[in-house]
Amino acid sequence: MEHAIPKRLKRYGFLTDIRRNPVSYLLVLPALLYTIIYGYLTLPYMVIAFQKFNYTKGIFNSEWVGWKNFEFFFNSTAASMVTWNTIKLNVLSIFFGTVVALAFAILLNEIRSKLFKRISQSTVLFPYFLSWIIVSYIVYSFFGTEHGLINNFIERLGGEPHNWYADPKPWTWILVGLSVWKEVGMSAIIYLAAITSIDDSLYEAAKMDGANRWQQIKSITIPMLMPTVSILTLLAIGKIFYSDFGMFYAIIGDNGLLYSTTDVIDTYTYRTLRTSGSPAIAMAIGMYQSIVGFILVLSANWIVKKVNKDSAMF
Repeated sequence: MEHAIPKRLKRYGFLTDIRRNPVSYLLVLPALLYTIIYGYLTLPYMVIAFQKFNYTKGIFNSEWVGWKNFEFFFNSTAASMVTWNTIKLNVLSIFFGTVVALAFAILLNEIRSKLFKRISQSTVLFPYFLSWIIVSYIVYSFFGTEHGLINNFIERLGGEPHNWYADPKPWTWILVGLSVWKEVGMSAIIYLAAITSIDDSLYEAAKMDGANRWQQIKSITIPMLMPTVSILTLLAIGKIFYSDFGMFYAIIGDNGLLYSTTDVIDTYTYRTLRTSGSPAIAMAIGMYQSIVGFILVLSANWIVKKVNKDSAMF
């Protein structure tokens, strides 16, 4: 027979929990305030996407212009380009980032030397904490026209140096590689934590059946990791229309020669706001990003639920 919950606890359960765990709630408080201020209190300002916003008149008295701010973006020659670049770069980063992080976590789990495992894990995680400004200088040291390491190596082999910062073609893979290099350490830690939670009895049973390590990984480790992979992928898909502005602006900046493969919605929005001074147009583009991202999350979650209900996020 279930114990009856006292009415006092039913009524004051939340406040009682705060008194019992004040430190936990204190740690959550900054993230909660950030979400409320920048995630919810700013929602009324989305109305300026349909206005010719005037700072002196505010959001209640500015002139309504309907869909004109959206038309400005969709009628521009850059709309299809920045949308395609955003999707392409994010899809490639998600795919290769997931594969590399998953492979690294599995390989790291197979290592028996704790010292080597810790050193490897720390080494791969280190780039995650580097500023994109620092990374941009590292990238320039490799791809600089005059003193870049790659051009110096090409010259030593008797070839002609290449102006990398004037050629947009290789930058798709350069940016994807940088994104994977910087993020793979954190993703690998999440996958490694999921691996350590797998019941050891499953591996023992597989050994008794004569399965080698590769067969155990293929039949136990990878299938057991799929729910975690699905959730992380769904979260990433929700941001597929949002790019890492810090990476693109620190490495590419205002280099118009590379825009054909590197200009994304975030950098285009920032540049539009800076040149036109209209927050209404920037808000319209941001709303377009949010709506499409929301639809993508729902669609991806629906597909995952059809394939494997337990791997869906909601």
